[in-house]
Amino acid sequence: MLNKLIKTTVALSLAATVAFGAQGLMFNVAKGDVEKQYNNLINNEIKSVGFVLSDPHGRINDAYEKRYGNKADPDYDKNWKKNLDNLGFFSIANDVALRKLLISNPELGGFSPFNLHIYKNAGENKTYVGHVVPDTMLDIVGVKDAGVRKEFNAMFPALDNLVQKKIGGKVEYSEYSSLPAKPMMNFEIAFDRPEDLADYIDEFQEEFEEKFEESKYIIAGYKNFKESYETLELDFEKYDAYFVYSLCHFTFSYNIFNKGRGDAGAFAPCSMYMYIKKDTNTLVIGMPKLANWTHVLNIKDPAKKKSIEDLDKEITQIMISLGAKEI
Repeated sequence: MLNKLIKTTVALSLAATVAFGAQGLMFNVAKGDVEKQYNNLINNEIKSVGFVLSDPHGRINDAYEKRYGNKADPDYDKNWKKNLDNLGFFSIANDVALRKLLISNPELGGFSPFNLHIYKNAGENKTYVGHVVPDTMLDIVGVKDAGVRKEFNAMFPALDNLVQKKIGGKVEYSEYSSLPAKPMMNFEIAFDRPEDLADYIDEFQEEFEEKFEESKYIIAGYKNFKESYETLELDFEKYDAYFVYSLCHFTFSYNIFNKGRGDAGAFAPCSMYMYIKKDTNTLVIGMPKLANWTHVLNIKDPAKKKSIEDLDKEITQIMISLGAKEI
């Protein structure tokens, strides 16, 4: 009787966890080192399921070692330890399937493109390949419409099946209980529209990149959806401009990813989308806050939490210095 009661209680407890927990990240956990298989997947095979690779950043762990593990480097970390055998950010998107959704919900640029992440911990005979769960992407950027959510989710089964086929391993999900009260940072910049809009865009982008690089950020990627759809001869006339920057702060990332949280790389690099609706004079900007990392990844370490909070504040201040107004 007691054993039966215990089993029932455990079952109810698990049911409650499933009911009230949301899935944050999903990873295929494959035995051994599957870097070769992953490289073939990301460079060649994802095209078969409609995805395109825009900005590959492989083996970032080697750059960490060269910089923070090198005593001759000014940024040498006296506490350096090689904790990763592999860490890679590969930004992908299904451009064709995404087009209709970006027209109705431009905020999807917060995860378009997104990272099909790979990492392997040193001394561990398994490799992780995965991404943020699409429902979590949608919750973070604030998409409520059931139809849009269904269509966005529909892009992923073919990709996930391909990963299962080519990488294999057990699929594991992480869970979380809540997102930040405000998961997104949003801005607007009003401008005097010139006769040739490209003049304004070029000037703004030059200043934007300069400001972030001065603050030790890396422009880790750039995708111009407006130009992509023009090349594909697909309608995207709602926007006069739509582009996405991928941002990375190298030292911040090192202190997160190489110090116990390689899984957090699924959120990197950070996507900041920008668009101008047709015939308007307002640049609209949005980016998921790094605070989402703390919540979705259940980060408890005080130093990591503070660095995440500090980066959110710094990014906001940089945008304000560029003339952006928080909304």
